[in-house]
Amino acid sequence: MATTIVPSKSNFSGVAPAPEEVNSILKTIVDTNSAQTSLDAAYALTNLLIQSVGIRGLLSYNLIPEIKKAAADKKNGAKRESAMFILGAMFERFPREQPLSEVVFLVHDGGIFNLVLDGLADKGSSVRESAQYAVDELFKNLAPEAMVTGLLPVLQSYLSKPTGKWQGTVGAYTLLGKMADKAQIGTGTKEEEQAKDVLRESMGKTLKELIPIVEGGMHDLKAEVAKAATKTMTLLTTLLQNDDVAPRIPLLIDTMKNPSAQTLQKAIHALSQTTFVAIVTSPVLALLTPLLERSLNTPSTSQEVLRQTVVVVENLTKLVHDPVEARTFLPKLQPGVQRVKDNASLPEVRELATRAVNVMKKAMGDDKDGVANGQIARTTTDDVLKVLDSQIRAQGGLPKEDMQIWKYGQTYVSEMVREDVNARVFSRIPSRVGPYLKYMLPDELCTAVAEAVQKHFVQEDHKKFGAPVVEDPNEVEIVNAEFSLAYGGMLLLSHTNLRLLKGHRYGLCGRNGAGKSTLMRSIAEGKLEGFPPKEVLKTCFVEHNQGEDADISILEYVSKDPELAKEGQARISEVLSEVGFTAGPEGRQSHKVGSLSGGWKMKLALARAMLMRADVLLLDEPTNHLDVANVKWLEEYLQKHTEITSLIVSHDSGFLDAVCTDIYHYENKKLVHYPGNLAAFVKVKPEGKSYYTLSATQVQFKFPPPGILSGVKSSTRSIIRMTNVSYTYPGASKPSLTDVSCQLSLSSRVAIIGANGAGKSTLIKLLTGETIPQTGKVEKHPNLRIGYIKQHALEHVEMHLEKTPNQYLQWRYANGDDREVLMKATRQLTDEDKAQMDKWIDLGDGKGGRQIENLIGRQKYKKTFQYEVKWRGMLPKFNTQVSRETLLDWGFQKLVQEFDDHEASREGLGYRILEPKVIAKHFEDVGLDPEIANHNQISGLSGGQKVKVVLAGAMWNNPHLLVLDEPTNFLDRDSLGGLAVAIRDYKGGVVMISHNEEFVGALCPEQWHVANGKVTHKGHLAIDLNRFEDSRPGSSNVSSSAVSSATASAVNSGVEDNSEMKFKAKKKKKMTRAQLKEREVRRRLRHIEWLNKPPGTPHPPDSDDE
Repeated sequence: MATTIVPSKSNFSGVAPAPEEVNSILKTIVDTNSAQTSLDAAYALTNLLIQSVGIRGLLSYNLIPEIKKAAADKKNGAKRESAMFILGAMFERFPREQPLSEVVFLVHDGGIFNLVLDGLADKGSSVRESAQYAVDELFKNLAPEAMVTGLLPVLQSYLSKPTGKWQGTVGAYTLLGKMADKAQIGTGTKEEEQAKDVLRESMGKTLKELIPIVEGGMHDLKAEVAKAATKTMTLLTTLLQNDDVAPRIPLLIDTMKNPSAQTLQKAIHALSQTTFVAIVTSPVLALLTPLLERSLNTPSTSQEVLRQTVVVVENLTKLVHDPVEARTFLPKLQPGVQRVKDNASLPEVRELATRAVNVMKKAMGDDKDGVANGQIARTTTDDVLKVLDSQIRAQGGLPKEDMQIWKYGQTYVSEMVREDVNARVFSRIPSRVGPYLKYMLPDELCTAVAEAVQKHFVQEDHKKFGAPVVEDPNEVEIVNAEFSLAYGGMLLLSHTNLRLLKGHRYGLCGRNGAGKSTLMRSIAEGKLEGFPPKEVLKTCFVEHNQGEDADISILEYVSKDPELAKEGQARISEVLSEVGFTAGPEGRQSHKVGSLSGGWKMKLALARAMLMRADVLLLDEPTNHLDVANVKWLEEYLQKHTEITSLIVSHDSGFLDAVCTDIYHYENKKLVHYPGNLAAFVKVKPEGKSYYTLSATQVQFKFPPPGILSGVKSSTRSIIRMTNVSYTYPGASKPSLTDVSCQLSLSSRVAIIGANGAGKSTLIKLLTGETIPQTGKVEKHPNLRIGYIKQHALEHVEMHLEKTPNQYLQWRYANGDDREVLMKATRQLTDEDKAQMDKWIDLGDGKGGRQIENLIGRQKYKKTFQYEVKWRGMLPKFNTQVSRETLLDWGFQKLVQEFDDHEASREGLGYRILEPKVIAKHFEDVGLDPEIANHNQISGLSGGQKVKVVLAGAMWNNPHLLVLDEPTNFLDRDSLGGLAVAIRDYKGGVVMISHNEEFVGALCPEQWHVANGKVTHKGHLAIDLNRFEDSRPGSSNVSSSAVSSATASAVNSGVEDNSEMKFKAKKKKKMTRAQLKEREVRRRLRHIEWLNKPPGTPHPPDSDDE
């Protein structure tokens, strides 16, 4: 018989029930034939214990042994069901009222949770249902810390048993998957997301033990177990939170599921092609270490795979910032890498392995006293235990009758607090301590102990990481918003804080697609949770977008704005003058909005912001399209107006350094604040150095080779030429360009430079055929393919927002032509062109006049081409070959150009397969995640991601000439570096407009200066390779031109560009037999004559052109 329990009067309102009463109810539960009666009795017993003796009753009255006995009764299904009833009732109600009961269910004497897991395999369906209810109820009541410290060890132990029933094993795997799924980042309350953060971090640390167990289940002979284990492994990999490894996870799981030399080799190859950027933590190492270890320790692994493996090990190790984590995983890989270093047959592999070994030693640090030099020690269970024990003693200690359960409970509670302390979520500590002391201490003492433990560890945290910065009392806080942000089905920010102080200028930094522009647009539209409304705080989103009302004057455009009309026309004119829009009939204020260049449009947007008297300026890439002088003006404006708070997104490192007082950086779906400008931020976060160098280390772009142009044997020979071209915009008083001549070759690296509105984009449009010159001519090689990205690059895709990037590329090239080329002004048939197609032509063959229907073929003819003409209403046998010059003389320029474009495109697309898999790889080459390219609509992409879509579209048909109008707009620094390196290594010609001196200075040895309608050429300029992080150390700041020719390009060579645009190579004429005999006679006579001359006379040369 159980011992009598005396309740503590201070904690319990009821009296301890007599053992006979408890035994009577227990007998009713177990022995009754009615399931409902058994269930009611189970809840009655649970309520009786909770209201009287609580958790003490679980360890008395012989309850647990009786429940185990009933659950193990193989002959009586009703008894097994009754055991599940009472476990379900207890799991449902005890943890809510007395959380310390979790210790009895999960820890004390092995716990009783494995009984319900076995119940999932019972032959009786009612028993299985009751067992599943019990499982679900306990899972629902456990806090994340309790799941990790209590439930997870039980599941690991259960799955490690070789004798477990398969249904119970499936149930255990399902619970593991539910835990991982519960840890996913979401948009719940702040407290919910904090709980997920703790669960995610704590489970991530256990993956080292979990992954081998689950991987074993993936190979189980029972299909249901293998399926459940595979699903669980997929969910466990979501704990990684690593964007570099995420795309490879399906392949890695397939490698675990189907282990073979081939799948392992494929996985290692995929990892070796991955550019690792994000910090590598223990979850990533837990997933990758077993695969890398297998590769290193398999004797049959080839030298190539070993090379890839040691490269992956080195790259991963460089990004392990925590030596404790390094010492946990890297010792498993060290022997294998050392063996490769000592025994690999190829010197290159041995050298790579040597480098990897050195990096691994450095990463693991000095293991003195268990803590690496400079590494902050983690809090252990014993650390918490000492603090908890001392605080309980300070409050008088616990009753003696509770010491048995507290022996287990204190370790359990200390482990939970340890997880919160190491995750630095101190707000959760009181709820992990106070409720677990309930009924053992008075409520006020429980609260006192919990708060004392919390205070102790907060103070310890301040000692380790420094106390929070004390704000200047003179600072005025204008925004303190707590929010989450999602867009286009993607969660961008989860429960983060944005705090703005008056007069501060905040730089917003993060990769493309992180959500920088989305955040600012949400603020501008008043949709950001917690941000003050416009009536309280006036915000203005400054962006360069004045597409509507293009036909009205600038002054009218601003004056008709309802928000600005009250300022009066005089004030509006004054502010416009301040930013450079001169007043008067001939001044810029009277110009039409549609005639403004990108730079002037940005200045107009800034003028509107000034007129609104905004408290907060939201500047999205404000330096885009601005020349150097205007960027300087903007810097000075922001620095001078200290009453205005600014939130700035920019890729211009010099601008951010000059104006920013603070930086907000996107980290793990949070905004992290760093005081100081960009330089100060980089000192704290070294990975931010990509803002200062055009580095290829983080984002890599690969451009396809341009292909061959027939007749062009030299990379410096002209392939496109503009001669004496002039152009005036409709309604403009003077021409944008006058008598301009220029040309480009395959080796060209040209930067077009000039003030805003000088005519740079007009020059580009004339070169590419976007605009038709009014005088002069533009010639190009018939097979030339041009990849063109406009100044307002998003115009390319704005008509396809409902498509995915993959679908857009399929649409664009579906018919074998580039549809966007066919939409150019120079390709559209005017009324005159249609009349020209109806023109009658007499070939003089006596068959009368006929009309051209189409061109259906082309072939080389002497130094030009001739085209096969299909005549309207005539059979194909009457088709005629007509030379290019004749067709042009007849006036069929557009017809010839259209056919040339088709042939050039066909030639470029001959190596391309227009299928989703190949297209996804092409998008990956320009830095766009294949997952996004395949599944996300263009409307949901960020500006930077849309530019990558446009870039991929332009490069699909392997262009010979890449034309970029402001290529740096919208791209973040990482993507900018990837683009710069791709341009540097590209084999075709490049011409670009950019105000980004850093970008131009690193790439373009030749510049065209546009001013007053004229173009001035400057060549032989030095390029600065030190702007690239991968330039060789010790190289000088100044490098030679990027081209192989003696000249910067063919533009000023005076050698290769004076001929007409003919591309037939000169062939050496074969001599006749008589000519060869005559040449031999001449040479013999010269030789005889030389023999008769004085000694020392040089021998006359024998040449073909004697």
